[in-house]
Amino acid sequence: MPAITPMPPLADGVGLPWDIAVDDAVAELAHARDAYGDTFVVDSGGDRYLFTFSAQGVESFYALPEAQASKGVADFLMLRRKLPDEIFLGRRILPGGLFRRGDVATYLSNLDHALVETVTELGDAGTVDVFALTRRLGHRMGLASWAGPGNDTGDNFERLVLAFDTLDGSDAFVHPDAMAAVAASGKKAERAALADVGEVIGAALELHNGTESNDPDDSLFGRIAAAWADEPDDVRRTGVAGDVALIHIASMSNLAAALGWALVDLVGHPHERDLVAAGDRTLADRCALESTRLAQRSIMARSVLEPVEFADGTTTYRVDPGSTIATLLPLTNTSAGPGLTTWDPLRWDRHRLADTSGLASAQLVTSFGHGKHSCPAQPFSLAAMSKALIHLLSTYHVVAQWTSYPIPVPAQIGGVARAAGPCPLAYRRA
Repeated sequence: MPAITPMPPLADGVGLPWDIAVDDAVAELAHARDAYGDTFVVDSGGDRYLFTFSAQGVESFYALPEAQASKGVADFLMLRRKLPDEIFLGRRILPGGLFRRGDVATYLSNLDHALVETVTELGDAGTVDVFALTRRLGHRMGLASWAGPGNDTGDNFERLVLAFDTLDGSDAFVHPDAMAAVAASGKKAERAALADVGEVIGAALELHNGTESNDPDDSLFGRIAAAWADEPDDVRRTGVAGDVALIHIASMSNLAAALGWALVDLVGHPHERDLVAAGDRTLADRCALESTRLAQRSIMARSVLEPVEFADGTTTYRVDPGSTIATLLPLTNTSAGPGLTTWDPLRWDRHRLADTSGLASAQLVTSFGHGKHSCPAQPFSLAAMSKALIHLLSTYHVVAQWTSYPIPVPAQIGGVARAAGPCPLAYRRA
């Protein structure tokens, strides 16, 4: 194992859910924190993790330089447990290029169309699973935004939904206990799904090629197509499809889950629900932030690439390459101060906590991360969630059909929580 000097307490018998069977991944680490304090080491599956939960430890974590302790590498190492390596190789347009000036307006316009289509599908009354609804809505908006012409409706849309539900990188942290079976299969289902995406996107590229003119297409799909314009047709088709696939996988699943929890919470709070249904955008933003905070299951991780010094407020450690430095949002988000276990959207002012006086550090509580490591999609995500909440709740009266508050998938350790069971919602047109 890579060295950490001095060596913090080693959490004996604790492992992470992609290596050993764990009933509840977050609870397991909470117990370790109770037993060993705010800084401890977990050795799991041949990897060494330095966990930190103190105020200075979390601040030091967010301050780590990417070149020395990389979020990108840590994310890649997690996602490759589920996704075929070829989806990462040779990419030319990355998810970080999603948010140029003007892009968000295009995506929100596509969300408007997706919401109209969603209401058409729902009809006047019925019952729908909350998270199935928001996942399908996310697919439709995303595919309209970057998957090329004709792929957000009809047979192409249904085929892509099926492929992306199989090719879901979030399974790496939502169902980490299933990753051994994925590896044993050689990622057969995932590679078949990627081939399906390639066929559908390839057909869209042919349509796009047939309409190209001297005027550049500044849509995201147009930019992806242009990035591969210097390649032979077969290489271009594969390259464009790979870029689209990685962008969609990286962009939609957590947003759809967060929107689902915001709906769940608003259904349980009629006063706030009615205000949002009446168009209160500021409150909708606050509700989205608060539901996302409470639904966080994220392990925030940095893969150490060069020796780093890491201070937790008590000790300064030298951490060697090959280690992973990590914190866990569901623990800090609910334990850093009084009242944080309850849903209260008024604790937010714009994108920040209105009152941090009860916190040892404001960085102990977050919905989208902090500083350079905050999610670049936060403004778009909040705008999209608020727009969807207002549209759906103003269109329908909704009644929860669950008997107790939904719980997350117990093994999940990463991203926004997925519900462990069905969350049926009855609706009728307002």
